[in-house]
Order: sequence, then C-alpha cells, then structure tokens
Amino acid sequence: MKFSEQWLRGWVNPQVSRDELVARLSMAGLEVDSVTPAAGQFSGIVVGEILTTEQHPDADKLRVCQVSNGAETFQVVCGAPNARPGIKIPFAMIGAELPGDFKIKKAKLRGVESFGMLCSAAELQISEENDGLLELAADAPVGQDIRQYLNLDDASIEIGLTPNRGDCLSIAGLARDVSALYDVPVTRPVVPAVPAAHDEVRPVEVSAPAACPRYLGRVIRNVDLSKPTPLWMVERLRRSDVRSIDAAVDITNYVMLELGQPMHAFDLAEINGGIRVRMAEEGEKLVLLDGQEVALRADTLVIADHTRALAIAGVMGGEHSGVNTEKTRDLFLESAFFEPISVAGKARSYGLHTDASHRYERGVDSQLAREAMERATALVLEIVGGEAGPIVEAVSEQHLPNIAPITLRDERITQMLGMQMQAAQVEQLLNALELNTSANGAGEWIVTVPSHRFDVSLEVDLVEELARLYGYNNLPVRYPQARLAPQARPETRGELPNLRRLLVARGYQEAITYSFIDPKLFELFTPGVEPLLLANPISNDMAAMRASLWPGLVKAMQHNLNRQQDRVRLFESGLRFVGQLGDLKQQPMIAGVVTGSRLPEGWANGRDSIDFFDVKADVEALLGYSGALSDFTFAAGKHPALHPGQTARIERDGKEVGYLGAIHPELAKTLGLDRPVFVFELVLGDVVEGRLPKFSELSKFPETRRDLALIAGRDVASSSVLEVIRDNAGEWLTDLRLFDVYQGKGIDPDRKSLAVGLTWQHPSRTLNDDEVNETLQTILTSLEQRLNTTLRK
Repeated sequence: MKFSEQWLRGWVNPQVSRDELVARLSMAGLEVDSVTPAAGQFSGIVVGEILTTEQHPDADKLRVCQVSNGAETFQVVCGAPNARPGIKIPFAMIGAELPGDFKIKKAKLRGVESFGMLCSAAELQISEENDGLLELAADAPVGQDIRQYLNLDDASIEIGLTPNRGDCLSIAGLARDVSALYDVPVTRPVVPAVPAAHDEVRPVEVSAPAACPRYLGRVIRNVDLSKPTPLWMVERLRRSDVRSIDAAVDITNYVMLELGQPMHAFDLAEINGGIRVRMAEEGEKLVLLDGQEVALRADTLVIADHTRALAIAGVMGGEHSGVNTEKTRDLFLESAFFEPISVAGKARSYGLHTDASHRYERGVDSQLAREAMERATALVLEIVGGEAGPIVEAVSEQHLPNIAPITLRDERITQMLGMQMQAAQVEQLLNALELNTSANGAGEWIVTVPSHRFDVSLEVDLVEELARLYGYNNLPVRYPQARLAPQARPETRGELPNLRRLLVARGYQEAITYSFIDPKLFELFTPGVEPLLLANPISNDMAAMRASLWPGLVKAMQHNLNRQQDRVRLFESGLRFVGQLGDLKQQPMIAGVVTGSRLPEGWANGRDSIDFFDVKADVEALLGYSGALSDFTFAAGKHPALHPGQTARIERDGKEVGYLGAIHPELAKTLGLDRPVFVFELVLGDVVEGRLPKFSELSKFPETRRDLALIAGRDVASSSVLEVIRDNAGEWLTDLRLFDVYQGKGIDPDRKSLAVGLTWQHPSRTLNDDEVNETLQTILTSLEQRLNTTLRK
C-alpha cells in the first residue's frame, strides 16, 4: 500500500514529524518499506504560460516561445513536442536550481538567446514521464511557485501489510490506526446521500449470494468524460502509485484508495438488459480490458448482463465493461462485497493481479459499499457532471459476515503482555479502533467488533491490538526464570561435532542432502522395502523419505564428478526413516561416500585409486574416536546396494550397527558410474557411545615380541585369527598387529599367509623365553583346532 502523507494528514494529523510517524507505524505492525519525496529538490520554478511560439530559424525540432511569469515575458527556446500557445507549464527562470545541482543560466541555442527553461515531469523528478512538458491546469495561477501550487512538499509512503490487515489498504483504515496511536480525532470527508435526479435503474439479479452477498448499482446519465481529472486527484493517485487514465476510472480508483472499496464504472450502453452476478459457464470466453482472452472456469464468479459476461468479479473488467471518453455518455456504477474465499486465488489462476483482487482476497468491509457508492457519485457529478439515479441493492443478509462479540479478560491481558493494564486504558485503546467495549464486571469486557476488522475474532486478537497500540517497545522485558540444574554429560559419550572434525581432517567434506528422495532411487538402494511417501511432495522426484543417507550422498558425488572433480570424499550426518506412520523410526546416522585417488594430486603422491581398506581405515578412525574400537567387529556381509565380495557388516556386541563396501556393479551401471565408489553408513548412537579410559602404570621392564607367519584357509577372516590369538595370549599381551597378508607363489591357492606380531610386557618383572614359548604353543594349538590354521614352514 502506497499513499501520500499529505492525504493521510488531511484525515488525521498528529503533531509529529514524518520520521516519527514512519517509525510509529512500523512499530505498530504497519511496516514502512520506503519513503519517497513527491518531487526532487529544486527552487525558482513557477507556473508559466506560453503566449506565442514560432519555429527556430536554424533547428527543425526547436521552437522559440514567449513565456509569461505573470509579471514579465521571457524568450525561451524549447524542444518539447507539446510546446504550444495557451498552455501552462513549469517555468524555470534564470537562477533556478533543478534536481542534480543544475542551475539555470542565460544561454544561446543555435544562435537564439534563451532566458530560462520549460520543464517536464521527469526533470522535476515528479514522475518518469519525459515525453513533453508537464501541462498544468488551465486555471493554474501564473507566477505561483510550482512547489506550492502542486503541494510537492509531500512524500509517498509505502507500507508492507501482512495479509490479515486488509482494513489498512485505504486512507480511512490507516487514519483509524494513526488516530488510535496518537489519540487524535479523524476528520472524515462528509458523504451525504446523493438524491436521485431520475428514476432509471438496471435490475440486479444475484444467483450466487454466498459469493456475493451484497451488490449495489446506480445509473448516472449525461456525463462528460472529456473533462480532465482534477490535478489534486491526479497527484494523489500518482503519489499512491496509480496512473491517471480518465475521470471515470480515476474516481473509482480514488474511492478505492480513500475508503478501501473497489468499484467499477461500466458504459451503460454496453449493458444488455440488467446485471446478473453468477458463476461462469465452463469454458465461457471473456476478453479482458488488457486485451487478454481467457476461458473461464465454472468456479469463477462473473458480472454479466442478460447476454454475456462483462467482468471477472473482484478481479478485472472485460472489454465491454470499460468506458470511452469519446463515446460514453451514461455510466453504471458498481459497488459490491465479494466473499474473500470465493475470489481468493482467482486472479493468480488467470495470470492476473489487480488492486481490486488484492483487496477482495484479504477482505473488504461488508458494510462499506453504500458509502463508497455515494462518495463516487458525488465525485462524478462534481467532476464530469450528470444526473444520478436511485441505488439498486441486492443483499443476502444470511450470507454477510457476522462476527460474534468477544469476551476479553483482564487476567489474560496480564498473562500475555507480562504487565497489568488499567481498565480505562484498555477501553480507551480498543474504542479508538472502534472495537467497542462494555464492562462485564470481574475484570471482563464484552467487545463488539466492527465490520471492517474481519481479522479480529478471538481474545488473543484483542490482546494483540492492545500490544500494538501500547507499543511493543514499551512492554516490559522479562527473562524466563527457572531453576535449571545442569545436566551431567556422560564422559563415555562422544560428540557429533568432534566426529565431523575428524572426518574433515581425513580429507572429507560435509554435505547436507534432502531427507526426501526419488522413489526410484529409494528402490535401487533398498529394494523390497516400502518407502514412506509424502502426501504433498515438492516434486515427483522428492516424494519418498530416505531409508539411507547413501542416495543423497551418491547424487551429490555425481554432481561433483560432472563438474570435473575427480577426487570426491563426502560425509553427512542426519536422520533415516524406517517404517510407516504409526511405527516410524527416525534414526540418526553418519555416512560417507568416497571415489577417486587415494591421495591428492601432487609431485610426491602416487596415483593409486582408493580401495576398500582405505575407507575401512576411515571407518575405524570413527569407531575408535570414543575409545571402544575393540568392541566393534567387521564381518563379511550382504547388502543389496553393495558389491557381494566387498561388503562388511559392522557389529557391536553382536548387534548390527552399519555397513561398509563398494557400490554394487549393477547399481553403478544403472547410476552411470564408471569408477569404483565406496560407501559407509553407521548408527550414530553406537559410534558415539564409548568407554571411559583408565590409567595403567607404565612398566619399567622390557617388551618381548614374537612374529608368527600363519597359513590359514582362504575364507578364514583375519579377525577370527586375531580373536583366537587374543583369547590365548594371556593377560600380559599389550599389542597384537596383523602386518602382512600374502597369496601367491609358494602358497596353496586355497590358503593364505598371515603375518602377525605379538608383544608382551610384564608390569613387575622381565618375561623369560620359556613363558613366552609356552604361550605361543598354546596359541598355535588353538589356531589349529579351531580354524585349521598352522605355522608356516
């Protein structure tokens, strides 16, 4: 909503500066977006009159004008196409200053002297129109300062209203709020009923009363639309960002801005029979005022006559609804109340947005139509003449809005505002907004809501109005008071930020992907599992809640690969969604995807590609962060999205906590991946649950180390071998390390060689060879019995 400050102050004029008024409006919820001066800074410009013009002797596009300032006549050379005798224009005399620090001096143009300058609207920064001189009214007083004549010491104020404050889309609505904010009276223009000068009417028939509970029409005969719109009205419209068109349209726009009631002026000659307010027929054609032809839908309310649709109700008129300044002699004025839901979204559905639809969608005062009709009629008769007929009204009282009285409690005000308000202050603030109060005793009021405040229906709405008028910045500031005992943080539990930093240190970058994915992608990674589908997805490829973080990460990896990023390491922490509504499990996970070279490109680094064990090392770093790596085991596993021979199931105390492996070749082919891609995914809760470290006194005695070369079956997991060794190595074993795996020449094809290093250290003495050898023998015997694993010869 954009309006002229002077226009508003004509209704209500608090004795405050513009800056203070703007700040107070913003604090009251009517946020001011911009304040624009009505014109640029200039001086020395008066109303001038062109007396004569003649062609410049040496320039086809220049004229030599004789211009009067009321006291003297000056010769001015001008190139404007509309410079002609008899018109009044802004005249910048010698010494005048124009916007941009441009000072007028005596000049000679193509050999002819010029004593001043005739100005366009753009040169005075009144508007952007620069197609000729700014023509003033014929009765403009010659010699008067143009700033004073046009009341240019004004500003256009633009406010960004929330959708619930449709009542402030008018000067009348804004004046109510300003009046309440400053406790000053409102001076409304007197709108007397215009008596009928003839008895001609057009019948009005409303067949959709739920959508249009009230419709008023009036015939005005013998108007003269060739008369110009008065300058004061043109200026008020311009400063409200509305372009002047003709007197009839300007008057209806003016009443809409002044009172908040959209109106329309029909050419009476274009109406066949009477007015019918009805729903459109499916596919019915209508050519709008802007020349666009639309096919109407059956849910669209239209204004029609007895033969055709004339306008989309509350949105825009059709080509047969407009007036013509040369042909139109009689008008039919329309003023109606359309139910907001019936017109909501209609303009947008036809690719339109008008001032009328903007207001009707937010709500218009259901009792305003008659006052607006009288106001518009009086302006029409004043500006373009004519004779008004009686008002025809069709109304359905049962379909008009009816806001029930609201009970407001003093204790509720205190609870929500954090302060006690005096009863007299409550009544004064609400009554100022025409929210009429009557005391109900025991700290209660019954509040009657006027028709223009259709957004007020609950007790909390009234409390909000009190807060607005009292001033949000004046409400007491109180911090919440509670006795909050600090929660003990388990020392054994790790923190997610530390896991993130660990992965970043190992060359990963964190990614954040959508929790909803393409159902087809869901099926590829978790075949046979029913996805949890969204009822109203953003798009078809974001319709399923993810059961794994892998689809989003792989998609992000592909995005990077497509942009020449050959080495990609991404990780993400987030929720996965398992099950359906009613039995939905939301589980925090941490996952990663890796592809490309093992090390960044560099002269000292090799070009080997990443492999399974590189990623396993990263996963072990995560698992070992909380000091409980030995609680986790890696076992050969199966997963539909992973390579059958390169898949590890990660367990903790027999419970599955995640997977690690390479993307399945068939899945990689489907996704268009032509390189090895490795992924991992872990249950976050199990990763961060650790073990409290304990101090052990360092031994002063030497370590004893033995290396074993073992021959085991090809399918025997090295972890099983290490587990047997650990079970039989005794309590003084301090380190067990697998440092070599060999298959090839000299080894049975069905067997493999494992090289392990064992280190013992006693805390109080030196271990002798007999003790160590005895322990080794026990280990070898257990390996042979349990895993058919022997010492390599």
